[in-house]
Amino acid sequence: MLTGAAAAFALPSVPALADTAPLRTIPSTGARVPAVGLGSWITFNVGTDPVLLDACAEVIAAFVDEGGGMIDSSPMYGSSQATIGYGLEKLNDTNTVFPTDKVWTNNADMGPEQIAQSRAAWGIGRFDLLQVHNLVAWEAHLETLFAMKEEGRLSHVGLTTSHGRRHDLLERLMRDHPVDTVQLTYNLADREAEDRLLPLAREKGIAVIANRPYRRGTLPQRLQGQPLPDVARDLEVDTWPQLLLKFILSHPALTVAIPATTQVAHVRENKAAARGPMPDAEMRRRIVAHFQTL
Repeated sequence: MLTGAAAAFALPSVPALADTAPLRTIPSTGARVPAVGLGSWITFNVGTDPVLLDACAEVIAAFVDEGGGMIDSSPMYGSSQATIGYGLEKLNDTNTVFPTDKVWTNNADMGPEQIAQSRAAWGIGRFDLLQVHNLVAWEAHLETLFAMKEEGRLSHVGLTTSHGRRHDLLERLMRDHPVDTVQLTYNLADREAEDRLLPLAREKGIAVIANRPYRRGTLPQRLQGQPLPDVARDLEVDTWPQLLLKFILSHPALTVAIPATTQVAHVRENKAAARGPMPDAEMRRRIVAHFQTL
């Protein structure tokens, strides 16, 4: 990738995009990122198929056109990292991308090598955020990531979990370590994080990234054809996916949601969800109550 692009990834924000890509703040550093990012689990695991690679590149191009922000991947996600690298290489301007990846290996000594391989797959010089994926070998990997941050080779350090797993350990690590971000599952159907983790993130100044916002597509499928709650009119949305994202992003602890998709139209629909009115506390209660009747 272009060396200039790698340097630009370290920029803390892109204020000029505020109108088209509402920005959120990572409390520990003040870095500003668009509220809707892009996941890559399953959707970008397309191998070397040229047609599918070009389709993914179009998704990335549309994402950047809509303001860009956090693109999240992992060594666990098959060929997704290489797919992202392919898409980024085709772009003329990657300044708005916030490269985000993970370290995922039980072999603590292999962490630095895996990170280097991930960086090469992306075709970039550095990541803005690296996370310990699903808390695997977290002691050693946190040590590696904090050392990289101290040396100026990394901007942010994070922890991830998903499917509601290992919340007790995540809570302990959030209390004991100065991480910048946590990534966890949060959506209208999976709200366990509201009890302890989200309040703790606000207390500690930790940014929260919501994964599985659509439960890998099963939530929109389940809700297709079901009536939207009355508050949807006030929120200026007419689709369930947008309402699902607005619900997530309206929690005061949430920073970024990272829906994955293979369709350009869905990228634009997801990005649009961050614009316009957001549910207040009473609207959120009404959305939950309506959802529970369906």
